[in-house]
Amino acid sequence: MEQSLSSSSFYTRKGKYLFDYILASILIFLFLPLIGLIAILIKINSRGPVIFHQKRVGLHNQLFIMYKFRTMSIDSPVYSEKPSSPDDPRITPLGRWLRRTSLDELPQLFNVFKREMSLVGPRPEMPFLAERYEEWEKMRHTIRPGMTGLWQLSPDRCKAIRDGICWDLEYIQNLSFWNDLKILVRTFKVFWDKRTY
Repeated sequence: MEQSLSSSSFYTRKGKYLFDYILASILIFLFLPLIGLIAILIKINSRGPVIFHQKRVGLHNQLFIMYKFRTMSIDSPVYSEKPSSPDDPRITPLGRWLRRTSLDELPQLFNVFKREMSLVGPRPEMPFLAERYEEWEKMRHTIRPGMTGLWQLSPDRCKAIRDGICWDLEYIQNLSFWNDLKILVRTFKVFWDKRTY
């Protein structure tokens, strides 16, 4: 599978990165005022850093630092199970709104710009969880992880990332420009429908 991905089409070899780089650059420019405003609000509403940093597993199992706006209290462990409910006491009041609108993910545009992530792809896993993967599950690391993807738009998005590997494999097997474009359009629809938290 890894060999076919690297040679199957121009999009998988070069186009996906160019698409990510160009669109991420545009989105960073457009969202920069909003990013600045959110940073100020986080600083005003709770103590601690504005940006949450966490090691994640990327392309070919390489580790990278993923960025998010901090949505939980400073006392929360850096590596722990994600909240299963918007009422989780670890989430700050502002963080609850950021998670519901997915605006906490905006800093990951800089991960995309740095070629650590893609706009569309499997969600990046935490290292200590990825170590438990079986060989066939590691197939999800043959492409760059994404800000959004089939799993993120599926009913399984509230479960653990590993539980959604079937969505990741389906995405990898059907990787194309048009599928990425459709996923991005669906992502914006979900955002405006306010169905995330």
